[in-house]
Amino acid sequence: MTYDSKQDTASHIVRVQELMADVCERLVRRAELHDVSKLAEPEKSAFDAHAPERNSCVYGSEKYNGHLAALQVALQHHYAHNAHHPEHYVNGVNGMTLLDLIEMFCDWKAASEKHRNGSLDRSLGINRERFHLSEQLTSIFENTQRELEW
Repeated sequence: MTYDSKQDTASHIVRVQELMADVCERLVRRAELHDVSKLAEPEKSAFDAHAPERNSCVYGSEKYNGHLAALQVALQHHYAHNAHHPEHYVNGVNGMTLLDLIEMFCDWKAASEKHRNGSLDRSLGINRERFHLSEQLTSIFENTQRELEW
């Protein structure tokens, strides 16, 4: 009798589907909770005061960075309560999970759409330096951007 791999392969496919569904469910939950801390103090009043002008700045510019400095208390709270920011972890990006990275990447895309002259390409370049991203992770982000046609 010869081995027939069909059943083993079918079982493997079902298991991968289950695991991917788990990942998707967790991402949906993260999407539902994304940045909810900005709707309460100490974040809300700070973002109310600074977000409109900050969003009109060029991301990464001196003026933009000045707004970040003014938001320091709110941002510290925000980073402490939102794992999709490298600042949440003592060791930055190296402390993040794949789910954190996916949420962060989507956050960067959405944020790039709010800034004057914003683009995900520009954000990736700035954030590569800002967060000391490896060449490999940067390539993964760029490949994902292409696949998603962002």
